Amino acid sequence: MGAYILKRLLLMIPTLVGVMLMTFVIVQFVPGGPIEQIISDIENGANAGDRLNSGSDTQNEDQGGKYRGAQGLDPDMIKKLEKQFGFDKPAPERFLTMLWNYLRFDFGQSYFNDRSVVSLILEKMPVSASLGLWLMLITYSVSIPLGIRKAVKDGSAFDIWTSGVITVGYAIPNFIFAILLIVLFAGGSFWNWFPLRGLTSDDFATMSAWGKLKDYIWHLVLPLLSIGVSGFATMTLLTKNSFMDEIRKQYVVTARAKGLNERGVLYGHVFRNAMLLVISGFPGAFLAAFFTGSLLIEQVFSLDGLGLLTYKSVIRRDYPVVFANLYIMTLLGLFVSLLSDLIATWIDPRIDFESREV
Repeated sequence: MGAYILKRLLLMIPTLVGVMLMTFVIVQFVPGGPIEQIISDIENGANAGDRLNSGSDTQNEDQGGKYRGAQGLDPDMIKKLEKQFGFDKPAPERFLTMLWNYLRFDFGQSYFNDRSVVSLILEKMPVSASLGLWLMLITYSVSIPLGIRKAVKDGSAFDIWTSGVITVGYAIPNFIFAILLIVLFAGGSFWNWFPLRGLTSDDFATMSAWGKLKDYIWHLVLPLLSIGVSGFATMTLLTKNSFMDEIRKQYVVTARAKGLNERGVLYGHVFRNAMLLVISGFPGAFLAAFFTGSLLIEQVFSLDGLGLLTYKSVIRRDYPVVFANLYIMTLLGLFVSLLSDLIATWIDPRIDFESREV
């Protein structure tokens, strides 16, 4: 297993480089970069007569050909912006410099927030961590037992009505369900049981430890329900189908014939085989919940997390923030994928990754 882990760790390097290179190349052809964003701000904030115009017509035309909307602006100012953002260097040099910095987890400064990228990510991390980690914990702790129960009671009234409920939940878009919960339970047209925005109340700092815990949980209820409504359905049906496939196999019939009770057959033999498929989907579920699954919910409930930060950075072309989030997400995904393989070998020792190619 040690050799397999080493191979996987070494393969993370070309994977990270490939992802970053592909994104970097695409970004070079995307219009509306950070310099164009600043030019647009200048254009929108000043009249034509107020524009800076200290260069010659030829110089302005050259700059205008390079950057959309730059006609009439001081070429020296454009050059200063290029130097400020590092665009005065060739693209290969910029990419290699970025890789070297990222290897040391130096993500530089945000173009538009005048702060380090690390401080921005750390500031938004508690919101995404709260949503992502609690969502994963609740989803797995509810969906796995429910999926097992549905597999055991396949075709029963319990199986039918729970399938109907989770199918409806899966069909409802997260943000629509969030709005419905707000209308019903957050001071809309009916009850005012839950807070509408944020992760904590305004007087959170003055509360006791128990009061802070209750306030924190109370603020999480509606966002977690909104994000998890579709996740419950996916995980529950995946668990049920995995167990149904295993229950029909010959080794289960043999175990029952030997006199094992249903619980012993289910958890002593079926569980570890059926859970392999569930565990294999953990990396994707983790990243979706932690980074991308909460964007609209953050908007609806005014939660300033990583999803909202990444979205605003993409719109604003704040490339250091975009690339840093991509780098961290990819790196976490690779480590979580490796962790899933290790858990799979722990559940079923018969799995031997070292005997096959990575």
